[in-house]
Amino acid sequence: MRRRDLLKAAPVLMAPAVARADTRPLRYIPNAALSAIDPIWTTALVAAIHGYLVFDTLYGIDAAGQLHPQMCSGHELSADKLTWTFTLRDGLLFHDGEKVLAKDCVQSLRRWGSRDSFGQVLMAATNELTALDDRRFQFRLKKPFSQMLYGLGVRSCFIMPERMAKTPSSEQVKEAIGSGPFKFLPNEWVSGASAAYARFDRYVPRQEKPSLYAGGKVAHFGRIEWTVQPDSATAAAALQKGEVDWVEQPLIDLCPMLRRSPGVVVAVHDPFGWGTILALNHLHPPFNNPKLRQALLHAIDQKQFVQSVIGDQSDLARLPSGYFCEGQPMSSHAGLEVLTRPRDLALAKKLVKESGYAGEKVVMLSPSDRPVYSQMSQVARALFVQLGLNVDFQQIDWGSLVSRRASQNPVEQGGWSTFNSALDGVTINNPGSNFALRGNGPKAWFGWPNDDKLEALRESWFDAPDVKSQKAIAEQVQLRAFETVPYIPLGQIFQPTAFRSNIQDIVKAAFPLFWGVRRG
Repeated sequence: MRRRDLLKAAPVLMAPAVARADTRPLRYIPNAALSAIDPIWTTALVAAIHGYLVFDTLYGIDAAGQLHPQMCSGHELSADKLTWTFTLRDGLLFHDGEKVLAKDCVQSLRRWGSRDSFGQVLMAATNELTALDDRRFQFRLKKPFSQMLYGLGVRSCFIMPERMAKTPSSEQVKEAIGSGPFKFLPNEWVSGASAAYARFDRYVPRQEKPSLYAGGKVAHFGRIEWTVQPDSATAAAALQKGEVDWVEQPLIDLCPMLRRSPGVVVAVHDPFGWGTILALNHLHPPFNNPKLRQALLHAIDQKQFVQSVIGDQSDLARLPSGYFCEGQPMSSHAGLEVLTRPRDLALAKKLVKESGYAGEKVVMLSPSDRPVYSQMSQVARALFVQLGLNVDFQQIDWGSLVSRRASQNPVEQGGWSTFNSALDGVTINNPGSNFALRGNGPKAWFGWPNDDKLEALRESWFDAPDVKSQKAIAEQVQLRAFETVPYIPLGQIFQPTAFRSNIQDIVKAAFPLFWGVRRG
């Protein structure tokens, strides 16, 4: 092997001493209750936020889309592009005081790669993944995999101790011990109510300025305290009174009032936005019928769904939008006319009837404590009723919905037919990372579409030699998705966040990243 591509964002030296931690806790209201502490086992947003607090990643992507070493000092790539050798930087410790070793990374990568849709492709292309010594590990591939660093730096590829990573990915780990800037405090965790984190004083941040998932992860607060508050008005009032410092997702209807409140800032820190979606269950009637799924497209009005959330705050939306994040290289309007031409309810009702729909129950799950999804669910419910569908509208809390959506049972046995959700812009950036576009049946994301052609197109995207080729394949993926409808894109929104005016230097991302943020 010869050195071909050793990436170094900066010399790997000990970082400058970090200022004394703020002894006043950062008080935060999350978007939902933390009911699971394993961000590999679940794709729930709140678990990912928890994951980036506790765990670290080997690489990280910045706001400009560039990938940088994070836990690694760099890597070497062989001339034939089949062997990647990674080296860990100095000073990495887990929260239990044990050194981070290459074997921990190898086992964590295997666990992540068995669960994550991006990681599964990487592992399928891997001949061997081994630890060479305490600081170096190596991928030996069957074929070149140009998206290696994207997978390690974007797809929540969290590193945990080997003993934890030996837990099958189908099971949750029972601890939350990472090597990130904050330690999880399990004795203060009340599932559904609260959680707390403490600064890990032995964490050595990189020396670069933070940008998205990359750079120096400096923890300025000694403690971060999460308190769940499902009532949006109560959360807003607590922020106005200074009882909390940060409300992750204020009700958008309340944002104009919060903007006028002394000492409160409302801002959009997410440069990518969220793709709102209508998930459909492909395993059971009625949405296992592709003709019925296609019939819905003629009635779906993205503007109506988005306006139910943002009202007249049009700057918080981007329409129309397809299966990939608008404004990013893979975005396309190929096939989008099925959603942009004038809506035709009469045609949609005719196609519903022609599909063979026979009045089967449509169990629509609506989270009572997630306003964005709840409001969109009301629009979907009204539309389905107009189309003659037999809707069983069930309002439950988001934690229960997250648990229930994993059920592959028919509706008579506690299953579901549809629910509203959203995917962050980084996730829907391309065919490789958009896990909801998988077509691998029971192993796919919730809804479990089965589409061999969609899978083949996705595989070819990974092998594409350049951005032009990747974009052409992404267009084919979108065209195919509008044929088989794995889920329905409903438009792109930008969720504001709200915080006290003395909270500064929040990293711009789709969700809160607690490094860099400080009290001014």
